[in-house]
This record gives sequence, C-alpha cells and structure tokens, in this order.
Amino acid sequence: MHIMTKPCLRTPFLKRFLESRCSFFTSKGLHQIGLWKSECSCGSLAVSMNELWLNDNWSLPSSLCPCAEPKSQLSSCLSCWEDYYQWRCLPLDSPVALLLHWPLTVYHCFQLLAAQGSISEVKDELNIHYLGPEKELLQLGVFGELLALFSGVQIHMDLVGPAVPQFRDGKTVSLCKYLPCAEQDCICKSSCADSGARRLNGKCVTVHIKLHKGFYHDIRGNILKDSYPHLIIAPNAGVAAYSSWSPTIELIKEMGIPAIFTDFCEEAANLAADCISTVTSLPLRLPIQINPFRQPMVVEDSALYVPCYSNCFLFGM
Repeated sequence: MHIMTKPCLRTPFLKRFLESRCSFFTSKGLHQIGLWKSECSCGSLAVSMNELWLNDNWSLPSSLCPCAEPKSQLSSCLSCWEDYYQWRCLPLDSPVALLLHWPLTVYHCFQLLAAQGSISEVKDELNIHYLGPEKELLQLGVFGELLALFSGVQIHMDLVGPAVPQFRDGKTVSLCKYLPCAEQDCICKSSCADSGARRLNGKCVTVHIKLHKGFYHDIRGNILKDSYPHLIIAPNAGVAAYSSWSPTIELIKEMGIPAIFTDFCEEAANLAADCISTVTSLPLRLPIQINPFRQPMVVEDSALYVPCYSNCFLFGM
C-alpha cells in the first residue's frame, strides 16, 4: 500500500500529488510568491537565503489558512493531517500543509516522546534545539502555528546549522501571532487578534527563535549556557550522507537529551539508524516510522528511485 493512502493518513490535495510543483503552485496563484518561493526548483535557495522571510503572509484567503486563533482548544492529540485540517476548519484542498509540516513535525515529535515518558513534563516553557535548518530559514513565520499547538506555553527554539547566513548568526525572532492571510479586512489584521494578548504569568506567549551558524558540536557551549533543551530535532538530517553528524550524535548521547531525526525515505532512515547505532552502541530510542505530518507532495529531482517526501520518516535516539 502506498504510504499516501494508508488508513488515518488521508492527505490534503491527494488528487493533485502527481502534478509538478510548479504547475501546482501556479494553479493556486502561489508560484514564486513569498513564503512559497523555495518550494519549487525555480527558486534559488542560495539567493533567496538573504531574504529570510520573517514578516510575510500566507498569500491565501482566510478560508484556506490558519491566520487566527483556533475555534477550540485541542482536546486530544492530533494524529494526521485530516485531524489538523478539521481542528483548524480548513478544506483539504488548502496547500498550507506544504509549509506547516515543519511545526507539525515538531509537535508530533514532542507527542511521541511524551507518550514514551522520554521527555520531562513541560508546563510553562519548552526549549527545542533544531539542527540543520535550510528551507525553514525562508519560512520562519510558519512556526507561529506552535502558539496553537502548544497553547499557553512559551517556546524557545534554537536553530543551529551551517546554512544559517553569517549576517543572521545570533539574531532572534519573536513570533507572537499567527502568520496572517492575504485579506486586508480579516480579523488577523486587527489588534484584538494579536496573540500578544495571550499571556502567561504576566508575559506575552511567544515562539522565540534564535539563529546560530555552525555545527552543533562546535558551538554548543554558547547555546547551552542560555538554553538547555527538552528535546532535539534534526529534520531531513541525512545522517548517513554527512560525516559531520558523528560528533553531534556523540554529543547528544553525552547530554542524554532525547533527539529525533527525520529523512526523505525509508532507505535513508535505515542507513541513518545504522550510523547512529554505530556511534552510540545503543539501539534507537524510537524506531523508524512514517511521520503522519510529512510534507504531502513528492520531492522533485531526487537522486533515488523511490518516492521521497520532506520529513517522511522519523526515528530517535
């Protein structure tokens, strides 16, 4: 059975997944627009990286994007895209999953570790070390959705990797509201929609992001003195493809912090798992499994002869 059709993994705009990315985004009026620029091969990641989209919008009407507070708090854990779309009252033809797989993967990783008892109880604050970001650096605004997924929790994310531009090293971004829609008269543009009104112990609840250029094992001293993580996440890591992961994995083992890695396909995940076990001499804490919040559109121009999806498989140490 194809992974896109397994039970409870019903995926947004499934009927269109055979389209090229360019034709899909053109049909949605999103081709080479704002946050969507890096989602097809027409965009140059190297050139676009100088832009770092911090203050953008969905370029979509309010009916197709989560631009304001959810109508209800989460009463149970989200388990698939269909759950999320129902909770956020979105039609399944909304393309937002193509960007929201970043924060939803963070949410899912936390839920997996919490269910295992591998992560300490989080009440008011959650610290995440997020390793190896690339495309995410052009889409930071989508992490504002963590305000809804972790309601009432202050979230601190340290994004660490060589792809962080030198001129952004050490810079911080505070997201205190959801990424707005394209409608000028929507409630998301009004002052009452500013989630700065959402407060915790007198403080505005925010997603606080700090950028660090370099490898985690080289610069962890500067990071750890300010932020000790509850969990570590490494999306689309390519552990088997990059030898620079070995000292980072050794450091994570020494720290004893749960870490989850994702990769594009099962073969890459298996190779990465072997590398991790070789370095740590331990079995995986979390076995290889499909991420229900993977990006629901196949990666184009993959060197592998198997379907590849961003954040497709995950596993943890």
